[in-house]
Amino acid sequence: MEKEPAKLLILYATQTGNALDAAERIGREAERRGCAASVRSIDDFDASSLPHEDTVIFVVSTTGQGDTPDSMKSFWKYLLLRNIAKNWLEGVHYAVFGLGDSGYQKYNFVAKKLDRRISDLGATAVVERGLGDDQHPSGYEGALDPWMSSLWSMLYQINPKFFPNGPDFVISDTKLINQPKFQITYHEIDKVDLQSSSAPGLDHVQMQTGRARSMSPGKVSHIKNIPDCFLKMIKNQPLCRAGCGKDVRHFEFEFVSSIIEYGVGDVLEVLPGQDPAAVDAFLQCCNLNPESLITVHPIGMESRHRDAEGNDYKVPIKLKTFVELTMDIASASPRRYFFEVMSYFATAEHEKERLQYFASPEGRDDLYQYNQKERRTVLEVLEDFPSVQMPFEWLVQLVPPLKTRAFSISSSPSAHPNQVHLTVNVVSWTTPFKRKRTGLCSTWLAGLDPQDGVYIPAWFCKGSLPPPPPSIPLVLVGPGTGCAPFRGFVEERAIQDMSGSAAPIMLFFGCRNQENDFLYKDFWLSHAQNSGPLSIARGGGFYVAFSRDQPQKVYVQHKMREQSQRVWNLLVEGASIYVSGSSTKMPSDVMSALEEIISKEAGVSRETAVLQLRRLEKDGRYHVEAWS
Repeated sequence: MEKEPAKLLILYATQTGNALDAAERIGREAERRGCAASVRSIDDFDASSLPHEDTVIFVVSTTGQGDTPDSMKSFWKYLLLRNIAKNWLEGVHYAVFGLGDSGYQKYNFVAKKLDRRISDLGATAVVERGLGDDQHPSGYEGALDPWMSSLWSMLYQINPKFFPNGPDFVISDTKLINQPKFQITYHEIDKVDLQSSSAPGLDHVQMQTGRARSMSPGKVSHIKNIPDCFLKMIKNQPLCRAGCGKDVRHFEFEFVSSIIEYGVGDVLEVLPGQDPAAVDAFLQCCNLNPESLITVHPIGMESRHRDAEGNDYKVPIKLKTFVELTMDIASASPRRYFFEVMSYFATAEHEKERLQYFASPEGRDDLYQYNQKERRTVLEVLEDFPSVQMPFEWLVQLVPPLKTRAFSISSSPSAHPNQVHLTVNVVSWTTPFKRKRTGLCSTWLAGLDPQDGVYIPAWFCKGSLPPPPPSIPLVLVGPGTGCAPFRGFVEERAIQDMSGSAAPIMLFFGCRNQENDFLYKDFWLSHAQNSGPLSIARGGGFYVAFSRDQPQKVYVQHKMREQSQRVWNLLVEGASIYVSGSSTKMPSDVMSALEEIISKEAGVSRETAVLQLRRLEKDGRYHVEAWS
């Protein structure tokens, strides 16, 4: 197969959408310089055809604790096949840009290992890999901008045909604002079958949710549009003392459509509702008719009637319903490209200039302060630039998609048939300019009244904490809401005890104060008595670190060191370790404490202890689930 010269293939692997944004930006910037570029999800690309490509740019994110995005798993598996020759990619040029967060231990791990592997297979790097960092004052773009400049220069050196007019020549702005990628078709009410709108409650919600999300441009390839099921809240219980400055809730839900089988350690994804007042304000601000009946489809797919999951593209939906279910208008911040496109539709000169400045390299840091740092929403941005009237096609393409939020399940299905429980921190914070912000999903859930019977779209998926067999002792470390999955573990083990003696559990929990935020206090203490799974008599134990109840702060790792011998005894008996909670410092502090414990109790060097912990990881006996 002949190689096509001077065309860039950009492959992205994303979990939340950031890598897609970065890949599309690289593609746009290449086309601005006269270079043809194709942007594709890595799971839409046949890995076996990689040697036939001339130049490939990889844009990959790292998720969780150094994990590969779901969309990249089969591609990565292919690259590791033993029968691939050492020079398999000889003659292929490549570059890697990674998106990560240096607050995590395995920062940009996926980009680093991909870079190494592609190089080992004989490909030639065009430029040194770029590593975007969420912690940078400008986010990942702080590294992307200079990396792209180097990329264009080096590509031009390799083959001037990439940029016929040189890497610094940029096509004029008027030609740049190419057609939006999506087409909106408006339908007349009397020609539309409105049978679905008179369908009974749950059927109607199911139909509308599936229809809207199947048309949404924001869908990520590995995420299903149709919810696995719908849930109804039956309990909304605050777990912290009122007025203590923290709000953690225990939610209980009942299945109202099909019952989904799940296991302890699994994750529930919830599609949040949006504030009706914010949706109305958005529609008004953009001069949109909420009652319009629309269909949305990618340009060039007008003839297709169904998407990959069999959902009908052609059945219209109310514009307002589409916005409510697919467009995050009052929580997520828009991307830099949003400001660039806005500048073309601004009629007030001072607004146009400000937007052009924000979209420029010089204005990047100021945009980051105004937008991301302040978590400015789409609605707030549009209200700040009232002369902008962006066509709905562009809004559909550029408004961040309404995403599901993932929570660790905190129940055992054996203990609660037909139910699923969550332990949720109701998120709120103050921005640098003292603006109050709240988490969309947690605030929405906390505001639900079980009496209202709201149908909640939900998806179940495997987490990074596999359910342990009853015969394996456990060392669990879960400060704050990190204890959520372990409530399910303990419930499950208590039930397993009924049909024979299950192995013991040691649980290390942490919170600020005994009186304020000791989550599930009675639950843990009851299972730590009378030979329960957490009882010392059984070889287990329950230990709490109250970080603020004394002058010096005490955390879970301190309590682990205090119980050094007991932790070691369980490890010798074949225990598995599970760590769950905030990603900032806790996972690495816990790992450091375990290294100390192994070194001390086994009488080995720290280096040997590190190797033993790595062996535990490799053997599937050390699991971490952390979030930022």
